Amino acid sequence: QVQLVESGGGLVQAGGSLRLSCAASGRSFSSYGMGWFRQAPGKEREFVATISWSGTITSYGDSVKGRFTISRDNGKNTVYLQMNSLKPEDTAVYYCAASWRVSGTIDGAQYGYWGQGAQVTVSS
Repeated sequence: QVQLVESGGGLVQAGGSLRLSCAASGRSFSSYGMGWFRQAPGKEREFVATISWSGTITSYGDSVKGRFTISRDNGKNTVYLQMNSLKPEDTAVYYCAASWRVSGTIDGAQYGYWGQGAQVTVSS
């Protein structure tokens, strides 16, 4: 069982930066691949980024590639999403998730644990 709590969301102007954190409690955080997803009002959930258990493998959605960076600190049971050059279209609720796929995965169906979400709003 893993519990996930996101923090760091908020309101930022276009071009600005935010860093989301996801703190995990429970057992064996380092055994899970981790991911970030987002969902904007009226839209389907979108894959943002994923990272392997060791942090050596990462993958990004096309819309955030080159602007967002996912990382993790297994000693602190935390995964991060650094978001730079934010755009109004990045506005969404961002969710952290844990997957049994230790290498990480873009497939939301392979994540068994989800956080409650953090709102990110980018103003133009």
